[in-house]
Amino acid sequence: MRRLIVLDRDGVINHDSDDFIKSVDEWRPIDGSTDAIARLNSAGFTVAVATNQSGIGRGLYSEATLAAIHDEMQRQVIAAGGRIDKIVHCPHLPDAGCDCRKPGPGLLNQLAESYGISMLDVPVIGDSKRDLESAVAVGARPVLVLTGNGEMTQQSLHDTGESVQTFPHLAGAADFFASNQD
Repeated sequence: MRRLIVLDRDGVINHDSDDFIKSVDEWRPIDGSTDAIARLNSAGFTVAVATNQSGIGRGLYSEATLAAIHDEMQRQVIAAGGRIDKIVHCPHLPDAGCDCRKPGPGLLNQLAESYGISMLDVPVIGDSKRDLESAVAVGARPVLVLTGNGEMTQQSLHDTGESVQTFPHLAGAADFFASNQD
């Protein structure tokens, strides 16, 4: 298998919404994100997505709608010359107590099991503290982008004296990882 990189969805690949992304029409890629995924693929990375989708548990949309949203995301990534190899999601509410909801390790463990690999040092790119905490929980490499909730997350990390590798957007992270594969 090619080297794995894991992306959060909302706020990293597409614009986030406090009202949730509930339909294909509401899914809008962040400028440069689909091209960034294509660059990662071209550089030899397998790209997977791990995303919390509590809108399902809240009854805001169905698994079928989520699949349609992901089909549209994949279509746009393919049109840019890339591919998302696998998408895993947590449909549960925040208080459900599952281990798949980030910051829990479940989604990343699912990917590790699926690919038969350790998540040790696998880049996990997110815009929220829970994305970063999920990465740390499995020994992966947490990476922050400043899109979505990223600027708030960066401020929160700064306030607590924490630091993490940070990029302005997925395109910047992709440029770094595509050119630094060690």
